[in-house]
Amino acid sequence: MKSTTTNSQRGAALLEALISVLIFSMGIIALMGLQAASIKNSIDAKYRADAAYLTNQIIGQMWVDRGHIDSYAHLASGGGCAPSGSASTYAAVTDWLAQVNALLPGAASTKQQIVITTPYTNTKQATVTVCWQGPKETSPHNFVATAQINTD
Repeated sequence: MKSTTTNSQRGAALLEALISVLIFSMGIIALMGLQAASIKNSIDAKYRADAAYLTNQIIGQMWVDRGHIDSYAHLASGGGCAPSGSASTYAAVTDWLAQVNALLPGAASTKQQIVITTPYTNTKQATVTVCWQGPKETSPHNFVATAQINTD
């Protein structure tokens, strides 16, 4: 009788060990997926922070250089990440565009837009749109900031 019970239990420990390894492996694979998602989200957050920094930088430059604020207009027609119109040749804008291109992936100067309008007397409104597209991404991201600058 003992031999029948022993024969029916053979391999049970091996089967339990294999199932344990399978469950452990699935947990590790899930953690690897979470790690990949975390890295992607961190990279996206860095790009958004860089875009906010660059946008605030050019708006701050406009505040300091209020006398030439109309020279900051860059591809002021169109919208989104496909602006049109004439490109600014103002040195502060071209330097800023070079920084945008250096810090953000897929951020060509032809995708950036600075629109200058006059909503009130002695006031200019600057709307800055920064666009970039990460590697292996199909759609672009953008960051938009608007500031009203007193020209008195």
